Amino acid sequence: MSPSIAFRVNGEWEQLTVEPQHTLLEVLREDLGLTGTKNGCERGECGACTVLLDGQPVNSCLVLALEVNGHEVTTIEGLAHPSQPPLSGGEQLDPLQEAFIEHGAVQCGFCTPGMLLSARALLDRNPRPTEQQIRQAIAGNLCRCTGYAAIVKAIQDAAAREA
Repeated sequence: MSPSIAFRVNGEWEQLTVEPQHTLLEVLREDLGLTGTKNGCERGECGACTVLLDGQPVNSCLVLALEVNGHEVTTIEGLAHPSQPPLSGGEQLDPLQEAFIEHGAVQCGFCTPGMLLSARALLDRNPRPTEQQIRQAIAGNLCRCTGYAAIVKAIQDAAAREA
């Protein structure tokens, strides 16, 4: 018999039965339909599957779903804050998302969800990071489209907006 887990995802409690060997990545994408979390290497090397677990960035491909029982998970779908004013299309973006768009830090977009969540965790614990601290915080998130300069600039800009 498969175990049941209950955890908060993007502010909402979810309860489901999972296979003991399933990862958080599998549960998010396949069971909950949260496909913003990307499946990259499945070895914890690329950061495409980064989510926040109790506010800390983790590679969801390396976390067993059973480990999140009773915890809080934030995916890219939950990054935008309802307190933010809506855009013309009605969507609400986190200041980081706005900065990524404005600075051209979104190229193909595959790394973007994980990059944004790693950056959000950094800014939540350190609202005024140095460039070195930003580069260190996103070091586990690989981007093959940019040289990271636009990404770093976007994070710096978001930090300044939030200060």
